[in-house]
Amino acid sequence: MAKVSVIISYYKALDSLQLILKALNNQSAKEFEAIISEDDNNPETSLFLQKNKGLYNFPIKHTCQQQDNGFRKNQMLNKSIKVAEGKTIVFIDGDCIPHKHFVKAYINQTIPNVMLKGRRVMLDEVTTNKIKNTSSLKYLALFNILTSKSGKKKEAIYLKNKSLIFTLKDKGLLGCNWGIQKQHLLAINGFDEDYIRAAVGEDTDIEWRLKKNGIGSKSMKNKAIVYHLYHKKGYSAEGVEKNRELLREKQEANNFVCLNGLDTLSKS
Repeated sequence: MAKVSVIISYYKALDSLQLILKALNNQSAKEFEAIISEDDNNPETSLFLQKNKGLYNFPIKHTCQQQDNGFRKNQMLNKSIKVAEGKTIVFIDGDCIPHKHFVKAYINQTIPNVMLKGRRVMLDEVTTNKIKNTSSLKYLALFNILTSKSGKKKEAIYLKNKSLIFTLKDKGLLGCNWGIQKQHLLAINGFDEDYIRAAVGEDTDIEWRLKKNGIGSKSMKNKAIVYHLYHKKGYSAEGVEKNRELLREKQEANNFVCLNGLDTLSKS
């Protein structure tokens, strides 16, 4: 059985998914499965997996929607949690390529009652285009990152046992790079499917609910690294504010075990 289930939130960008799978194939730790959590039902994705699934040295599962109904990322994350076999679940987005020691870091750092929170390197457009045009991960070498115009370059420095700073501020959870034991997700009924707009629901919301249920946090800065491929923002400020309003309502109601999650507890 896999120690870790890596859930990849994915929507349409097959070229980016291929790069992620290539990076997972090069992982230094092999005790994991990948679950492609597709918020769509794209025949191109299914065809690619049918033809290429056997080329990877780790098992791949594919969950998807019956049809594209707009942003339903949390719904898909819950579907993927249900089929995950790993005791630890790690979440990345379909625009984030993992470092070669990414899985190993989560295996080594996982402890009960703690969520693990990684960060991301923000690749610039030039570096992203080089990677996509060549399908090569060589441009993710530290020297190339440091000499590029990418952002968050310090996040690219891999340190096995330490971080660049001794006292780490507890920064907010990023939905594109974090992990936790599956049992803790089950305890809060997974992701809240009431969020049907991007941002907040897949990170800020689940973080406060986990904390409310007694879960601590630990930084994975400089240990579990992902490289975020450049693209234009896919969400609006108006949508984010509506999500924040929804979050405030849920916090006031103290619904840290969400009502519309892995198991629907209540329907109005």
